[in-house]
Amino acid sequence: MPMLNQTILNATHRAHGARMVDFGGWDMPLNYGSQIDEHHVVRRDAGMFDVSHMTIVDVRGSRVREFLRHLLANNVDKLKTSGKALYSCMLNEQGGVIDDLIVYFLDDEFFRIVVNASTRDKDLDWMARQGSRFGVTLSERRDYAMIAVQGPTARSRVHGLLSADGSERAGKLGKFVAAEIDGMFVARTGYTGEDGYEIMVPELDAVAFWNRLVAAGVKPCGLGARDTLRLEAGMNLYGQDMDETVSPWEAALAWTIALDPEDRDFIGRAALVAQQRSGVAREMIGLVLDDKGVLRHGQRVISERGDGEILSGSFSPTLGKSIALARVPSGAAAGALAVDIRGKAMPVRAVKFPFVRDGKACVGI
Repeated sequence: MPMLNQTILNATHRAHGARMVDFGGWDMPLNYGSQIDEHHVVRRDAGMFDVSHMTIVDVRGSRVREFLRHLLANNVDKLKTSGKALYSCMLNEQGGVIDDLIVYFLDDEFFRIVVNASTRDKDLDWMARQGSRFGVTLSERRDYAMIAVQGPTARSRVHGLLSADGSERAGKLGKFVAAEIDGMFVARTGYTGEDGYEIMVPELDAVAFWNRLVAAGVKPCGLGARDTLRLEAGMNLYGQDMDETVSPWEAALAWTIALDPEDRDFIGRAALVAQQRSGVAREMIGLVLDDKGVLRHGQRVISERGDGEILSGSFSPTLGKSIALARVPSGAAAGALAVDIRGKAMPVRAVKFPFVRDGKACVGI
């Protein structure tokens, strides 16, 4: 059996009593006791996650912007100020999602990209092959660990650990903006639906910084809470809600597609335009189960227009009900819907997501 990859914080997680699991080949904490408690602390106070398994890639070259205009479905020309970030999908020629990622503009010859851990190898290979004709260089930053600090008090707790100048600068960061602060790359981004930071820390400093966060009252949280938080926030999980057989149109990610200007010939553009003209057969919707029961990945969704499938489903600690993202035939949400749970058709409501934003319900409960 192959050895699992470990982040620099692995021994620290174990010392805190974490329950460890195999996550895409990485030995990662599922929880430190109560997943529900960890979920609530992020909604109400501040929690943190080790996300050092994510892949950080620095892209450099005189034609780097031209390369990224071609590589990504969203348009990096929106990035004009150093530190500004953009969420985008990276597509194949058929319009399927190779991965979703965040790209940061640092200067005219330097962008930083963060991609998913499970897609690291294929992403790096794809970017290298596409980048060869643009003369860009790709450098994986394995010297960084990454810690996500999330929740309504997250930013103030981080500010207390920074220098006076660093605290002031971090306090001025807008959402989806990053800056080098006190030797760290501090980004006001996240995957929970709460405010906070994702912080790239030099690996040698990561354990000490994690322990300082604990001392400042930030609770360590595992992948279990991260999954229920991102589901409540209506955020896609790659490999579960979308993959290379699914286009952004079918994954409720139309907002990440930049078809203007018309002369930007990005990979997958022709396929997306064709799908837009003909209309897509499937769409992603939110579901709420008002009765008792839990919506799970793979369950069949029954509609008047044909069957669909639960993509991500779980009990929502904030709402006290089961919720899900589902892919169904286009237009199915307008009619009656049910989910097959152990052979029984359970009625469900179609809702717009996010289900929860800034700790408050966005759907009727």
